[in-house]
Order: sequence, then C-alpha cells, then structure tokens
Amino acid sequence: MRHRVIHLINPKTDSLTTRPLYLNRALYSPLAGLLAVAAGIPRDRYEVVLTDENIESIDFDLKADLIGISAMTSYVNRGYEIADAFRARGVPVAMGGVHPSFMPQEALKHCDAVVIGEVELVLGKLLDDLEQGQMRGAYKSERLHPMEGLAPPRYDLLKRNRYVNSTFVQTSRGCHQGCTFCAEPLMNGLKFRYRPVDEVVREVESCGSRTISINDADFFGTPERPKDVMRAFKGRGINWQAGVTSKLAQDDRMLELAAASGCTMLSIGFESITRSTLTSVHKHVNRPETFASLVEKVHSYGIMVFGLFMFGFDGDDATVFKETSRFNINADYDACAYSVLTPYPGTLTWYELKKADRIVSYDWEKYDQGNVVYRPARVTGDQLRLGQTEAYETFYSPASMARRFPLRGSRRR
Repeated sequence: MRHRVIHLINPKTDSLTTRPLYLNRALYSPLAGLLAVAAGIPRDRYEVVLTDENIESIDFDLKADLIGISAMTSYVNRGYEIADAFRARGVPVAMGGVHPSFMPQEALKHCDAVVIGEVELVLGKLLDDLEQGQMRGAYKSERLHPMEGLAPPRYDLLKRNRYVNSTFVQTSRGCHQGCTFCAEPLMNGLKFRYRPVDEVVREVESCGSRTISINDADFFGTPERPKDVMRAFKGRGINWQAGVTSKLAQDDRMLELAAASGCTMLSIGFESITRSTLTSVHKHVNRPETFASLVEKVHSYGIMVFGLFMFGFDGDDATVFKETSRFNINADYDACAYSVLTPYPGTLTWYELKKADRIVSYDWEKYDQGNVVYRPARVTGDQLRLGQTEAYETFYSPASMARRFPLRGSRRR
C-alpha cells in the first residue's frame, strides 16, 4: 500500500523586510515551524514533501492527500490563494502559523482545518480525522507541550544550499515579557518551557551544521538555564547566535560562557531609546541609559551586537529616526534593524488601535514591518515610512560603516 503524501508549503512573500534574498539564496529560513510539523508526521504512514515558494515553484499537480500551509500575516494572502487552488482540485487543506491561529474563522474560509497554536499535541488527531474523511474545523490543544521528547526537525527535506542560514535550534518556548506588540507569549505562554539540555545537544550534533541560530524568543530569559545550555555547547566547535533581551545580556558570567561556547552575535530587542515609550509598551526590562554600556560590555567578550529598534510608537515624533540612528552609530552597534510598528492580529497593540479606529488597512500583505497600516500619533504615515528609510541610510552610510568595520577584528579576546 502506498504511503499517503502530505505536501507542506511555505508561501512566497515579496516583502524585503520578511524575506530578503542574496545571490538567489534566502538570507534566513522561516521554515522552522514546518520542519517541526514534518518531524511529527509518522514516516511509516506518510511521505512528506516540503516546498518553500520563495526558492522554488509549487507543483499544483503533485498527487497529495493533504496540503499543509503555514503563514505569517504578511504572506497569509498568498497562503489563501494556494489553499483555494488546491481545494479547487479536491485536495484537503490545513493551515497553521501565527496568523491563522489568531484569525481562525477567516482562515477557515480558505481551508478545511486550522491548527491554533502548537501543532505537536493535535497532529495525531488531525491525521486520524484525515484518514476518516472528517478533518475539519479548528484543532487546538488544551495544554502546552512540555518540550520533552520533541522529534528533531526534518532537515533532510530542506534544500539547504539555497539558504545562507538554514539551521535553527529551539531550546525553549514562551516569554514572560508581555510586550504589547508581540504575539510570542500569546502563542506560547508567559512562562518559559525548556527542552532537556541533552536533547538540545543531540539536535545540535545531528543537524549537520556548525553554524546555528537559537530560535528562542529570549535565550537569556532566566539567569541559570541558558548557562546550562552554553556549558553543554563548549568544546563542540559550533558558532551560534541568539535573540535576547537586554537585562541578562549585562551578566558577565552569562557573556563569558556565551563567548566560550561559540557565540558570535546577540540580537537584542532594544526597541526604543526613550524610557517612557518602553514603559508604554510594557518593555520594562529595557533601560536606555544602559544601552551604550551594554553594547560595550558585549563587545568586550568578542560578541557582536545586532540592535532591533521599532518606530511608530505614540511617543515618537519626527526627531526619533535620526536620534536613534545617530545613537546607534555613537554606541558602536555592529548592525541594526529598524522596523515600523505593526499591529499584528491578536496582540494588545492590535486591539488598542482597532478600538481607537486607527487601523487604516487590513491588507495583510502590508503587515510586514515596512508599511504603515495605522494612523501614528505624532507623525504622518509618510513621515514614518520615510523616517525608517532615513534611519537605515544614516546607520549604513559609507562613513558610518567605515567607522565600524575596522573595530570588528579587535573584538575577539
């Protein structure tokens, strides 16, 4: 008897803020979720085909028994188009990911089933229903996964030579920050759930790459747990980077272990250089008066700093763009990303702006951290978009880059 075929699809996005390309290679892979889905599908019952539309065309004539589509808000419209096309061919479709999780009724207009939140604990039920011809509606687990015994991602399905960065390792889920603009705690909880360290190490050893990105919301989320992981990384010859918040990035022992275990860069969500703005979005952990010294301290351990900043908060006026980029230059940030505040469905920012009738576009393709889809408080939408561009041009000007690059070689102890 032939194995049934499940075709997992990552829809294409044309947004450079979501999916940049370099020499026809994606700069990063957003497939971590689909690789985890594939890992949970029994190999003795199903053949899995994985298509990332950003690097290859979808074969709509492939004989599949189920289509699985994962979508973020900025490319969910394309996801719906794909789902509609397969359903027109009589193939059942299931959708998941952040946007369908928060807008399940919208998604169900285009698919047969929606997975809300984590997939691991409902995948078996969904597949059983598929076998019985009864797969329909919303699938949501009553509890969160304990993070023990997760199957390793199916990297064998990934065309790894098409990505600059293709290896993501998740050591935890959840985040206790509760920032108003972020969906992470709404999807994965306000408490951290940790994978056993030995399972993390086994995945690192078997992933086939010596360069990995830790795919946690905040790898330095608690004082001791990341230290256990980093001790286990030492001596394994890997280079890694991770996203963290600012508080524990100032812990000398944390940074010492990070450097010793192969950390090359920390991406830190600074968000704003204004304290009142940070307070208004519940980013209480950040203290702008410490940002410059934090960057200096991280550099002293030979680790680069990638600063993440956001424009468009209600306290932001027309001066914020140049002030922020000049601050970043003077504080010797290695790299920075400047995004436009985006009210993603399900977040507190979404509900606040919707209640105030300030959302001006529901075209999900524009929800990409580059377009302005709401009325800002102290600047116009055009000023916000142009200000973001100005910040990039200032920070990445030839003079600014020339100032930074000679410093890189001296940052390794």
